[in-house]
Amino acid sequence: MPHPRSPSQAGPPALPEGEQTVTSTPPGYRSGFVALIGRPNVGKSTLLNQLVGHKVAITSPVAQTTRNRLRGILTRPTAQLVLLDTPGIHKPHHLLGERLVKVARSTIGEVDVVLLLMDGSTPPGQGDAYITQLLRHCAAPLVVGLNKQDLVPPRRAAQLQRSYRGLVGDCPFFGFSALHGDGCEQLVEGLSQRLPEGPHLYPPHAVSDQPERLLLAEQIREQVLHLTREEVPHSVAVRIEDVREERHCTRIAAVVLVERSSQKGILIGKGGAMLKAIGTAARLQMQTLIAGPVHLELFVKVSPHWRRHPGRLAELGYGNG
Repeated sequence: MPHPRSPSQAGPPALPEGEQTVTSTPPGYRSGFVALIGRPNVGKSTLLNQLVGHKVAITSPVAQTTRNRLRGILTRPTAQLVLLDTPGIHKPHHLLGERLVKVARSTIGEVDVVLLLMDGSTPPGQGDAYITQLLRHCAAPLVVGLNKQDLVPPRRAAQLQRSYRGLVGDCPFFGFSALHGDGCEQLVEGLSQRLPEGPHLYPPHAVSDQPERLLLAEQIREQVLHLTREEVPHSVAVRIEDVREERHCTRIAAVVLVERSSQKGILIGKGGAMLKAIGTAARLQMQTLIAGPVHLELFVKVSPHWRRHPGRLAELGYGNG
């Protein structure tokens, strides 16, 4: 499997004309890829957005939100970090789950540094122990990040840190709050020091290399998760059907896939109220990404058992492995 140090090997979209030039860097400059690995809902996507300073990955209180290996790019005067947000490692219950875990596990062997992210507000559990075992033979330097330090008092945080040290050993530890940013600067410095020396891998102003349609689809799915919560769990996928530049706005058409007719009813809501709320919230996010007015058309379609269907998963961009 190719190492992602070469952006062209890893397959990101071509950068716009005029943005291909990689600027010179000072002696000793460091650059590389950092994998964010951990259980579902430990704050990987929140941390990615906090470090990059832009909304790159969607966030949700619902576990297993991340489905794609998203890249955020953080450029500093002394280093450029390409941060890979991966799906949470969990026990899969369907083909989609198997493929998401495969994405996360394969990333471990492709990066320059692995950041093992854990929920520092609770004691370590079986899921943490399982991931630690996966990383025993990891060739890349391992850094441990204890997130959610804002949720516990300092004395309790120190006790929990000792528990995690007993689990992972002598790896460098960093406690922080991905939500508020406390401690994140020290984390970035710690990660930067462990990257190899090298030039910029992306233009310094870039914050992500993701295709626009993927980011747009994720913004819609995020609002579905926020507004429906447990009523419509992870049986939702979004496909962008059309993006068309018009004189006064960008017109976007998208289909929201669900597995059952009852879920379609929930997403549409009484008199279409829920679908309208989802569309309005997603459109506001899109206007920031597009940097202009957006007209969004949403449709809901039932696709039974799409999470177990290899062809449907491939069509939605969830691989064919």
